[in-house]
Amino acid sequence: MTRQALKHSLLLQLGIIYTRYLVGGAFVFASLIKIKGHRFTQISDTAEAHSVGHFFEMMYQSGLYWQFIGWAQLLAGLLLLTQRFALLGALAYVSIMANIFVITVSYDFRGTPIITGLMLLAGLLLLAWDWNRLRVVVNQPAVPETTSPQFESRLWEVVGAGLFVFTAGYRAFTDGYNMLLWLGVCGLVGAVGLLVAWRRRYFAARQPKMSAG
Repeated sequence: MTRQALKHSLLLQLGIIYTRYLVGGAFVFASLIKIKGHRFTQISDTAEAHSVGHFFEMMYQSGLYWQFIGWAQLLAGLLLLTQRFALLGALAYVSIMANIFVITVSYDFRGTPIITGLMLLAGLLLLAWDWNRLRVVVNQPAVPETTSPQFESRLWEVVGAGLFVFTAGYRAFTDGYNMLLWLGVCGLVGAVGLLVAWRRRYFAARQPKMSAG
């Protein structure tokens, strides 16, 4: 199957859209605690000197650098959620995520490298989707590829805006958080977007039949 055929796969298109939502939303969620100047974790009294707690404490104590990481994550997440600027967001996301993955591997994060590895893999998948546009970085001409009106619909930008507003607002105004609440609301917003897209596709498919009748 050619790349162009893959680009017209509805399931793959939805997979790309919602992968952008997933990793972009996760970055926005994680960014606000740094931007507000709060710690990501607390050091245990029994922690060894060479521990992940001390590593995060060192970054937190840097102040400006800690907040810079937060702003970088927020920007990358926002760009991904917009869909329109998702390629730029994916480039920023992979750069940041690669560093996070190496950190989790370097320290004793137990099962965390699996999670960060999957998140990095998701970012690489997003870059692979837009490889036809990224070819210029290896001195190859960009290749035009088409998707579908459903994939290009502004509906996905609206859904992304809703996810950003809720996530950023929730984390900006609350220091503590309920993970299930956040995931539930984000899942509901994503499901509403999917339902609206399905209804549009359903009625668009019925229109020619109704006109012919």
